[in-house]
Amino acid sequence: MRKQKVNRKKRFRRFPLFLLILIGGTGWYYTKTLEGIAVAIVVALLLYIFFKLWRKSRASAKFRKAGIYHIDEMTGEEFEQYLGELFERRGFKVSYTKASSDYGADLILSDPEDTIAVQAKRYSGTVGVKAVQEVIGALKMYEATQAWVVTNSYFTKQAERLAESNDVYLINRDELLELILDTK
Repeated sequence: MRKQKVNRKKRFRRFPLFLLILIGGTGWYYTKTLEGIAVAIVVALLLYIFFKLWRKSRASAKFRKAGIYHIDEMTGEEFEQYLGELFERRGFKVSYTKASSDYGADLILSDPEDTIAVQAKRYSGTVGVKAVQEVIGALKMYEATQAWVVTNSYFTKQAERLAESNDVYLINRDELLELILDTK
């Protein structure tokens, strides 16, 4: 398995060189001059830069539209309120737990089939195992059928492994963004 990764890396390093030769060859094919090769390479680089800037501006616009930057500035309680409103718009009945002694759940979502314990984590860093452990504890306390952890950030690999082995649904920054945009 390790050899496969090394071979992929070598192939990936060769790809830009291959692409450069292909673009240069195209310039040569049409002009039969060194200037044609240079122009083809410069045009390809400019198109690549334009494409990268376009994609970055689209992603930035998506974040602005969703208000994710505003969420990053919220307090933990404001984030819980925001999530409550978001889930209400998606058709859940939302109840909030006490700020202290919440037994690992900040929101309890209900619909006709399920009761979901939600742990909300508004973090600037990655969310670790502790958040998953807390929501697992909330399952029995609130007689929930599902457990979710929602964050404006991302999860550590350990948190993802623990969540997978305990059927806890993790909603990271990207999924939260999609959830917000789908709800608007």
